[in-house]
Amino acid sequence: MKLLARFVFWITGWKTSGGMPEGVKKAVLIAIPHTSNWDLLFARAAFYLMEVPVKFTIKKEVMVGPLGWLIKALGGISIDRKRLPGKRKLTYTELMIQMLKDSDELVVMVTPEGTRKYAPKWKSGFYHIALGAGVPILVGFLDYKNKIAGIGPCLYPDGNMDVQIGELMAFGRTIQGKYPDQGIR
Repeated sequence: MKLLARFVFWITGWKTSGGMPEGVKKAVLIAIPHTSNWDLLFARAAFYLMEVPVKFTIKKEVMVGPLGWLIKALGGISIDRKRLPGKRKLTYTELMIQMLKDSDELVVMVTPEGTRKYAPKWKSGFYHIALGAGVPILVGFLDYKNKIAGIGPCLYPDGNMDVQIGELMAFGRTIQGKYPDQGIR
C-alpha cells in the first residue's frame, strides 16, 4: 500500500508535511477540511507515507464480502451498535471511547464537519471521544491549493470544548480544501 501511495503522490504532485508526534500511540485524528470524495484517497495515501496507523469506523453491516475486505484493508473498523440483552444500546461516542481505552495503539480518523458540504459548526463527538478516552486530538489536513497533506497541531482536550474547537477551526481556516466554498470559514 505504501508503494501505491508513493505512486499516487508522485503522479499527482502531492507532498506530505509533519507526522505522528513523538510518543503518541493513541489519538483521535480529525481530517480537515472534508469537501470531496477524493479526500479519502489523498488522506489514506498520506497516512501510509507518514506511517500513521490510522483507522476509521464504519457500520458493521457494510463490512461484508469484497467491499468489506477492501474497507478493512484501507483501515476500516466495523462498529456494532446492536443492543445486548438487558442493556441499553451504546452511543457511537461511547463505543469509540471504549475502543481507544481497550487498545494499546490506535489512531481513529473522524471528519468533524460530518459532511462534505459547508458546515458552520463542527460536530463535537470527536472532542468527547478524545476527552473520554484521555487521548490527544491530532489534525490531519489536505491543502489542495499547495498539494500538501499532513498532520498539524496536537491538542490535549481539557474540557474547555468551545475554546479548543475554535483553535482547531482557526488552523483549519489556513487550509484550502478541494472545494474551498464548502470548507471551514
